[in-house]
Amino acid sequence: MKKITLALLVLFSIQSCKETANPKEKIQAQTAEIDRTVLPILEPTEQVFTELDARNAKAPKRFEVKAPEKAPNVVVVLIDDIGFGHSSAFGGPIQMPNLERLASNGLKYNRFHTTSLCSPTRMALLSGYNHHSNNAGAIMEVATAFPGNSAIRPQNISTIAQVLKLNGYSTAAFGKYHETPPWEGSVSGPFDRWPTGSGFDKFYGFIGGETNQWHPMVYDGTTRVYPNVEDPNYHFTNDMTNQALAWMNTQQSLTPDKPFYMYFATGATHAPHHAPKAYSDKYKGKFSQGWDKLREQTLARQIELGVVPKGTKLAPKPEAIKDWDKLSADEKRLFERQMEIFAGFAEHTDAEVGRLMDALEERGELENTLFYYIVGDNGSSAEGGMIGMFNENTYFNGVQETLDMQLSKLDKLGTEATYNHFAAGWAVAGNTPFTWTKQVASNFGGTRNGMVMSWPARIKSKGEVRSQFHHVIDVAPTIYEAAGIPIPKMVYGIQQRPMEGVSMVYSFDKATAPEARKTQYFEMIGNRGIYHEGWFAGTIHKAPWEAKPRKPLTEDVWELYNVNQNILKNWKN
Repeated sequence: MKKITLALLVLFSIQSCKETANPKEKIQAQTAEIDRTVLPILEPTEQVFTELDARNAKAPKRFEVKAPEKAPNVVVVLIDDIGFGHSSAFGGPIQMPNLERLASNGLKYNRFHTTSLCSPTRMALLSGYNHHSNNAGAIMEVATAFPGNSAIRPQNISTIAQVLKLNGYSTAAFGKYHETPPWEGSVSGPFDRWPTGSGFDKFYGFIGGETNQWHPMVYDGTTRVYPNVEDPNYHFTNDMTNQALAWMNTQQSLTPDKPFYMYFATGATHAPHHAPKAYSDKYKGKFSQGWDKLREQTLARQIELGVVPKGTKLAPKPEAIKDWDKLSADEKRLFERQMEIFAGFAEHTDAEVGRLMDALEERGELENTLFYYIVGDNGSSAEGGMIGMFNENTYFNGVQETLDMQLSKLDKLGTEATYNHFAAGWAVAGNTPFTWTKQVASNFGGTRNGMVMSWPARIKSKGEVRSQFHHVIDVAPTIYEAAGIPIPKMVYGIQQRPMEGVSMVYSFDKATAPEARKTQYFEMIGNRGIYHEGWFAGTIHKAPWEAKPRKPLTEDVWELYNVNQNILKNWKN
């Protein structure tokens, strides 16, 4: 009786398995029609096999999440603390031939905006959500427990790296990563908000706002490493580029059909301005005309290049910035050298980006790579004050440097013996044609940055300018649309908030396409602004070199501009 019962159970089990097993066609359909809005992508229901003879059993196709067919590689290059009017591609005096080269093969965006400060821009860039949504109201180092400024990215916002990784991409970050709360930046962790905890398979760089380019504090993943800084040719930008090329070459050699996403964020040109001497010396005598004439020269080139409209006038520079022709000979001598070093720093950075472009081209990958070259995470920095600094840490500690102190170090500027920053007048000149600088979110001098985008396989327009109003949060949805990946609704069981960025793909083929971004707010350290359909309202609450706000928030004076018609109206709260 027991044997009969056991036999019946076995037969019943086999029959049940046959009835519940998915047909081969259903398995294939599940694999082909995966739901990419829910991440991680769910694996198909396992097929049940009843064949006992291994010779007759046929293994199913291995389930693997792959990126959509022909999805491009994605490279996002982000330069630090450089202004709209610094690079040659946007009319500036600093030669950046690789930026120009990319622009000649793609599009130049002349109304692209950032948040006016490092961490907030980066959090917004890497996610597609505004900086306060990311709890990055300011840099990580001044975070509080209040919503909007806690430095903790909420769980209902996922990074581009997380989304692409879960959709079959390899992901890597190199250089500066200023998105980790400082109290989590040690061996004690937690490491959830380090790059490798935020979707990047690989990270090589530094955690924090800046580093010594000659003696950087470098991590590989979450492990402290020690590059050979005794090499006389060592410079961190070279080092991070070497690491990026090694990773990309290995990834492509092993998995050539798998696209990759690379975030390449240089520490340059943030202070300290550490430049190889050969690059800085190329600019000797190039800035003897001073910052006032340089603004005029830059504007003329910008009009010629079409990156600002004909008839554009220079905005007045801040009253605190002295006229160049009223400076002493010693001041001019110091300030000239400061700008020569900064220019060398920027050109050297562009050369390293060029190495990355060359490597992509040599591998035949540049054609199908969506390449962003974002020239600044904010406007140029005026944190050097009125005379600059030979040691930027004096700024953070409230120590006032003197002209004589700096002149005594003049021949050392840019080397490992200094931690230098230039005078604010050069920042204003670098943000031509605008008035203000980094930190000032209520003026385009703080928020407008040049941006070049190239994707030869898709963008057929070459060397053209696009003038639609866009913001750094628009990078993420552009990448998703380009890759054929939907914006996720659910990630690791957590409902995601609606995307705040808008895709820029619509602008690829038509220069006159109506802009998709109708409204965008700006705020940093009380400096507030808002854009809506061609109008911009803003108020200056505090200048970077001022110790305290000019007025209480409720008494700030606002200005209203029609940025399409250059109409100015003043109004108060």
